[in-house]
Amino acid sequence: MNTFLLGDFASAPTSFGTLLLGLLLSFLTGQLFAWVYVLTHSGVSYSRSFVVSLIVLPVLVALVLLIMANNLVTAFGLIAVFAVIRFRNALRDTLDTSYVLAVIILGTACGTQKFSTAVIGALLVATLFIYLWMTASGTRHRFDLILNVRWMRPQEELVDVRQLLDRHSLRVHVANQHFGSGMEGADLSYRILLRDPSRAAELLKELADLPGVNRVSSVQAADESEI
Repeated sequence: MNTFLLGDFASAPTSFGTLLLGLLLSFLTGQLFAWVYVLTHSGVSYSRSFVVSLIVLPVLVALVLLIMANNLVTAFGLIAVFAVIRFRNALRDTLDTSYVLAVIILGTACGTQKFSTAVIGALLVATLFIYLWMTASGTRHRFDLILNVRWMRPQEELVDVRQLLDRHSLRVHVANQHFGSGMEGADLSYRILLRDPSRAAELLKELADLPGVNRVSSVQAADESEI
């Protein structure tokens, strides 16, 4: 155990309390910003791997700075390695980039004789990747169903549809409403988060029986993440 704890032979000594505290704080701050991103994201394209990268990257950056430890030679060497990897490979997935960054940092730790830091960092980062995979961190599920309705009554009477949806749903989002002229009817599209997903068939039956509804179709709302 003494050999392991004294296994950093680089010029700058390592404080293992500082190492663990730095990695823990970087994880917590990354997790905070990942949660904020998930809650506030409103664009069309949502990437779960990007959210995971927001958690992993602060840990990796903290680890690489602890490895460099004011060593200018190590810093320039690490920049050179990053430049070669970036020139040779164009990674499309931010999570893939995080894996490449992780192995580069750990290789740098071994090459600069920070063996204990390399072992501890490898175990913690590997555990972090496994934890994020097992918990599906960054997954966002906001809707259960996408409903498409053909409505043949006046627009002012759509309140009947909304009341029915509100009775079965926790959240209703109007995705599209297209009203024709005269008696052509309207095409309506809703995204629904159900109070009880097992009662989806009941909702569809009640909606189909509602006067003025000519046609009802539904599809399961897929996870919004781009895996």
